[in-house]
Amino acid sequence: MRRAAGCLVAISVCLPAYAAGPVNEAYVRSLAAPGKTVLIMEYYDGQGNVPERKGYASASGFKAITATDFQVDANLTVRLFGIEPCQGDMVNRKEDFAGSCDAYARQGLATLLQSPRVIYCRTFVSETGAQVQDATCYGYYNYPGSLDTVDMFEEQLVSVGSHRIAKRPDGTPARADLKEAEDIGRRGYGMWADPRIAGQ
Repeated sequence: MRRAAGCLVAISVCLPAYAAGPVNEAYVRSLAAPGKTVLIMEYYDGQGNVPERKGYASASGFKAITATDFQVDANLTVRLFGIEPCQGDMVNRKEDFAGSCDAYARQGLATLLQSPRVIYCRTFVSETGAQVQDATCYGYYNYPGSLDTVDMFEEQLVSVGSHRIAKRPDGTPARADLKEAEDIGRRGYGMWADPRIAGQ
């Protein structure tokens, strides 16, 4: 499920995930630093170049502040692009959850943010300087002897059903690249365990 495809459409409709083709997983792993969670923001132009890169490090990690946003510092919040929680309330008996869609999605994001060694985010140069920046992010998770993986946050969240693909104002999916992940979630995971959600 760790894929990112190239994008040839205009920046206005192009996804941050597609800004520069597939992620170089060896590069993401190389960013890790002992005892810290490292976060890298890469800003892409329309030709796939990176005119700007910013780095952050935290001994305590980064925290979810909404269902789609996490705080980097006082001046930067990252918003995962093109995904959203369901609306209203939901029930997932298998996970013993009953409550708001927002709370369930925020819990899903908080779980993803608990243990990555590196968070690598891509966005466009047009986001530079904004307090809230839309981005696509990847986490590098390493548990020696059991797990060594680089996974897209949005893909993971949609596939477990904590989030779904958001829709543009014209009703089309904001993230066509996540359709396969959402199809997995719709098999009864997360929000999709509640039949009311399918009707939204």
